[in-house]
Amino acid sequence: MQAFTWVKGWARELMDIMLLFIGLGVLVQIIFGSNNVGFFGGITDNLMKFVSQLGGGGFVGLIALLVIVAVFTKRTSTT
Repeated sequence: MQAFTWVKGWARELMDIMLLFIGLGVLVQIIFGSNNVGFFGGITDNLMKFVSQLGGGGFVGLIALLVIVAVFTKRTSTT
């Protein structure tokens, strides 16, 4: 069971790092524009498409958003 705890902790840390990169990418695109950024290109476009898909889904989109928020906010101690 120790291995599962280790893998869950590692996955949570990886998600935190990916969320930081997403936030950094949005900030870089806002400052420099989407055409001038190589590595972070398309992050804001992808986020806007995702939000519009959830909005177009109606009640199902709302439930999907609640599930996504629950996955990202569920923080339990891994130690």
